[in-house]
Amino acid sequence: MAADSPLERLRNVLGGTARALSGEAEAELSFTSEAPRQDGRSIKVPLPSRSLPPEQVAEARGFSDGFALRMRHHDTALHVRGAPGEPVARAVFDAVEAARVEALGSRGYAGIADNLEHSLNVRLRSDPIARARNREEVPLSTAVGLLVRERLTGRETPASAAMGIALIRDWIEERAAADLDALALTIDDQQAFASLATRLLRDLELVEGEMIPDEAEEGGGEDEGTDDQDEPGDEEGDSEAQQGEGEVEARGEQRESDQSEEGEDSQSEAMDDGDGEPGDDGEGMMPVRPNRPWSDMPPQFEYRPYTTQFDEVIAATELCDAEELDRLRAYLDQQLIHLQGAVTKLANRLQRRLMAQQNRSWDFDQDEGLLDAARLARVVVNPMQSLSYKIERDTEFRDTVVTLLIDNSGSMRGRPISIAAISADILARTLERVGVKTEILGFTTRAWKGGQAREKWLAEGRPAQPGRLNDVRHIIYKQADEPWRRAKRALGLMMREGLLKENIDGEALLWAHQRMIGRPEERKILMVISDGAPVDDSTLSVNSGSYLERHLRQVIGWIEARSPVELVAIGIGHDVTRYYSRAVTIMDAEQLAGTMVEQLAALFDTE
Repeated sequence: MAADSPLERLRNVLGGTARALSGEAEAELSFTSEAPRQDGRSIKVPLPSRSLPPEQVAEARGFSDGFALRMRHHDTALHVRGAPGEPVARAVFDAVEAARVEALGSRGYAGIADNLEHSLNVRLRSDPIARARNREEVPLSTAVGLLVRERLTGRETPASAAMGIALIRDWIEERAAADLDALALTIDDQQAFASLATRLLRDLELVEGEMIPDEAEEGGGEDEGTDDQDEPGDEEGDSEAQQGEGEVEARGEQRESDQSEEGEDSQSEAMDDGDGEPGDDGEGMMPVRPNRPWSDMPPQFEYRPYTTQFDEVIAATELCDAEELDRLRAYLDQQLIHLQGAVTKLANRLQRRLMAQQNRSWDFDQDEGLLDAARLARVVVNPMQSLSYKIERDTEFRDTVVTLLIDNSGSMRGRPISIAAISADILARTLERVGVKTEILGFTTRAWKGGQAREKWLAEGRPAQPGRLNDVRHIIYKQADEPWRRAKRALGLMMREGLLKENIDGEALLWAHQRMIGRPEERKILMVISDGAPVDDSTLSVNSGSYLERHLRQVIGWIEARSPVELVAIGIGHDVTRYYSRAVTIMDAEQLAGTMVEQLAALFDTE
């Protein structure tokens, strides 16, 4: 933008204000058309249109002030040390701390308070609390964060969330009113505030299962005084206690309970809020990626999208212009420079192993076949020596195609997606050298928390059990018959800001499988790279919490049992062996390239 344009002047003003509020002289502010966020000293706020409408300017100011205050008043290391590991509890813990930071920063500054309220209203527009019709639909982290904000600032809850808060206020106040009141006494001390926040989580029964598993299963600890689940009396109190416990169960407690379905529903609702609030790493739209316990899949389980009208299968080159693709590819090449030594070793190792299987081999000293010219010298020296023949052995290396299906969800953002793109680049180049065709695909959604599919569902009166409620986006980075040199630019798209959203793994797996089935190659290998369970907040908020996961298992089971496609998966940071029978889990994205090579080599070594 021009140096003297209104947008540039606004950016300079916002940047100066952010540096003053944060106390960071090196803080930089820029505009983005994607989700606003803070990464270190870099702040990105929504881009207003050129006419600078007051509403859009206020939105940019609100996000700018919020991120600047977080830089000044929030200690990330301290927050991480005190944060619970269970996702619902963590989302509530983050929301409470965000309320503290904003209340502390706006104290005595009416303008800052107004800006923050405007950005809050923007976030609440897409939050499920604005659409909630019963208590089960209210995301707990949003509700608790708003109640803490009321206590710390004295400001009322925005009108868009007032009805949602009314549905759950009594339930929260009954259990944690004293904790909410006490928080205001420690607003200046993050460590003391975090201790009180942890007590709040305990009183809301969000960390019992993690800290004292036996008591959590029985219905609560000594301090809570909750009713035992087996008692017939006080059914209403039981249902409220079970809801909190269900939220804990749905996030990784490996236990079998009659309330597992309810717990999974609660977890999907709580994730709606966790994505909307900025986290410690500043990537506020990053979804929670749970690893739920195994659940029974009914034999007649039916999965369906509400509508496929807005889905898309699109080439990577169509998602941005050529100039930006060149820039993104250059950035990916910079990442490759630091790994060049390892890249070369891995590529050479795989190439040697594959070439060894493709080399022609012979059986010598045969009575018939092709004349062995190397042994003609014996006949010349001794004419009585019989001629020697050789026969070529049958090779077991079949014509092969390999498809890489890469999870393009928001939780892959940063180093994992960079390593995935680099690994795909290495593999495509290496396999091309040895005549193995490679296809590279990606999967995500077109929008956060439901796109046009959800809007259609709302307009049609919210039919019950709608099925998948988001617009899937399946991306073709490289087709199997396309040379690597033509497709290499497209791989840079994975570095694009805002591309990575949510993930619906089952449908993506079917899509990649269908593309492979139509190929002429004799052997077909499908390698999936992901970092957790399927997550789409919009779908999980209106179906059972295991809806997407059950479909994924159904698809995997069908492919592994009945399809000629060989399926292998690599999990980054999450155990995907729970889903795939042939899988490996790595804890560091840096291991991905080597693991891919070993997995493929092992497949080719298998007779």
